[in-house]
Amino acid sequence: MRVNFTVNGRQQEADDVWEGESLLYVLRERLGLPGSKNACEQGECGSCTVRLDGVPVCSCLVAAGQVEGREVVTVEGLADFAKQREQHGHGGACGTGAGGGCGSKGVSTDEAKKWAAKPGDSQTGEGIELSNIQQAFIDAGAVQCGFCTPGLLVQADELLERNADPSDQDIREALSGNLCRCTGYEKILDAVRLAAARQGEAV
Repeated sequence: MRVNFTVNGRQQEADDVWEGESLLYVLRERLGLPGSKNACEQGECGSCTVRLDGVPVCSCLVAAGQVEGREVVTVEGLADFAKQREQHGHGGACGTGAGGGCGSKGVSTDEAKKWAAKPGDSQTGEGIELSNIQQAFIDAGAVQCGFCTPGLLVQADELLERNADPSDQDIREALSGNLCRCTGYEKILDAVRLAAARQGEAV
């Protein structure tokens, strides 16, 4: 089958997708976006987390056919997504899909549809300014082997979008589905706290 959907602000078309193929496989193998990692393939580790219509999901558990006409944001598009959120007051993809919706802070569907990466931007996210959470992970030393980092970044970004001042318990709960075998998590918590503090200063 053929699947048409939006990835990081660009219309994408995947051909010859078989019925059991996952969104993760399509992103990595068909679209050349290797940021979402293939680890457990059971939705247990969170390393493949992406946003589907604004909601974090394990892309290994989403059938590719389910994303027809929907919006996906991967770690490669996180910085641009955050930039669009700053300009519009919320996530660029808000309200555009079946699972989306941003409440009273949201933008209209027409405004959200205008979200698109600039032609000069790299599909892989290289060469653009990092988002707040990405920079905080670097500054706090939250990255070691980096395998779990993409999923953690996507999940943490979504947390800070809906809760600008999360408690430690909020952070732990939001990241509870993301496993890390290197850091012991404390630096990851530090990174989210740092991103939240910087976000608060910017307001």
